[in-house]
Order: sequence, then structure tokens, then C-alpha cells
Amino acid sequence: DTGGLRVSLGLTSAPPHRGRRSPSPAMAGPPGLKPLVAVGQVTSTPDKELNFAACAGLVREAAGRGAAIVFLPEGFDYIGRDAAQTLSLAEGLDGDLMGRYADLARDCGVWLSLGGFHERGRDWPTTQRIYNCHALLDPAGRLVAAYRKTHLCDVELEGRVTMKESGFTNPGTEILAPVSTPAGKLGLSICYDLRFPEISLALRRAGAEILTYPSAFTVPTGSAHWEVLLRARAIESQCYVVAAAQSGKNHESRTSYGHSLVVDPWGAVVAQCREGPGLCYAEIDLDYLHRVRREIPVQGHRRPDLYGTVAAAGLAPAP
Repeated sequence: DTGGLRVSLGLTSAPPHRGRRSPSPAMAGPPGLKPLVAVGQVTSTPDKELNFAACAGLVREAAGRGAAIVFLPEGFDYIGRDAAQTLSLAEGLDGDLMGRYADLARDCGVWLSLGGFHERGRDWPTTQRIYNCHALLDPAGRLVAAYRKTHLCDVELEGRVTMKESGFTNPGTEILAPVSTPAGKLGLSICYDLRFPEISLALRRAGAEILTYPSAFTVPTGSAHWEVLLRARAIESQCYVVAAAQSGKNHESRTSYGHSLVVDPWGAVVAQCREGPGLCYAEIDLDYLHRVRREIPVQGHRRPDLYGTVAAAGLAPAP
């Protein structure tokens, strides 16, 4: 490895272009201003109205500071006390709540990464199960992409954490091609997907420049694995990694780890939220990303003749 390659991007509670005119929220901005992303950290509860008010407040604040994309975490809509409540509160993508977020995107002129919507899909009447859906809205409020979580979190840490997402959730069936946004080509994942480098490598091969992992990590797993996994995904893919997270006590039997952050393609944490609800900001410097890729060209050094190629069905490699 070559040591010492560094970049300073600015970072936690104020945008890095303080004192300069903010770029247009829906565009990358004039030459010299890099696109700004905002990462939201919330404490969702079973109360959908309170959750929407909190999230909408963060989106409006971020838009006012010139963010092009606002990222919200898994469970931004709500976190239920049990499977029955989780199922009962779920809606379709054509429902009232997603309509309100579409209005919010239009009002604020921003892209919204809504990172873990409890979706009643078309098969709800027959399966009585939901999807964990990462919805991406453009500034016109259009649904640009809907990634359904492919890796479901079934874990049991004796005496600490028990989760069985597969008990009420259908797994997604495809990885989506990266989406072009004002900040770069965005690859969509959700939370537990973070533990599977294959998905990040498939998205990188398909042209991703930003990987996003909206999450609701528990305290035991988050304190052990959150930052190191996110930095690993950034280093191996040479992408920016954006991870919005739940933080604090969601209800009487669940507490989330928090620590929403942004990692650059060198593996440096360039933005991070403090405890509790809030925002952090980072500029996305694609010139720097391509410099990292030129100086350590790992994509060209891969040996598919020895261990195969990590690719997702239906995703063409980037030119």
C-alpha cells in the first residue's frame, strides 16, 4: 500500500462550504462547489406521525443548507414493538406516507434516500409479509428506484439480541443498477447487506461511486462492527459510503446504536453524527475518488481466472 493519501472534506454540524453561496439543492452546483450530501440520524418509534415530523424537519434543514441528497435510515417510517405491530402499520409505495415524502422532496428540491420503508407489496394479500424497501425519490417526487433488502437479519446473540426478520419479511430478489444522482452513481443496500461484500463489489463493477447502507444496528453489533465494516466496504470498493442510522431508544425493548457516518474512498471517516437525532454533512469529491482508483487500481488487479467475478444478475459492467 502507499501511505499518506489524504483529503479534508469538512464536517459534522455545518456544511463544508460555510460562508459561500449554497449550491442549488437539485443540482451539483456551479464549478468549484462539490455536491453536498446530508445524512440523517433519527429515533423512530411506533408513532408514524411523530416520526414523519422529525424526518421532515431534518430534510428541510438539510435542504436549507444546500444538500443535494438527504439520506434517512432504515425504519425511518417507524419501528414497531413486535412483528404484529410492524405488519399492521405497513403501507404500499402508493400509500399516504410515501405520497407525503414525494411532496417533501418536491417542496425542498432534493433527492431523498428513504432507507428502509416497511412496504406492503403486491403479494401482501397472499403472503401477509412485507418488504424492507429502500426507496429513492428525485426532486420531482418521482420514485426512481426501489431496492428490496436481499439479506434478512436473523441473528441470535445469547442473552443480548434476538432478531428474525425472515419471520415477517420477504427477501428481495434483485440488486439494482446504480442510479445517477447529482452527487454520483448511487448503489442501494440496507443494513444487514453490509455484512456481504459481494453486493458492494457487484455494485462497484456496475459503476457505483457511492454505496449507501441505511441501518438500524443494535448496540452490541454496532459497537463491535459498524464502523469497521463501513470502512472496509469503502476501501475494497473505492467508493464513498453513506450510512444513515437509527439512534437511541426506539421503544421499551429496543435501543439502536447510531453513529451515522460518511466514509471516503480512502477509508477515512469524513462525517459522523453525535448521539441522538441530527444531521452530518459531507462533500462528494469524484475527482478525488478517481484519483484513489488510479493510484491503487484494484479493479484491474482482480484475478477472475482464479476466483471468478462478483456480478449481479442483470447488471452490466461499467465501461
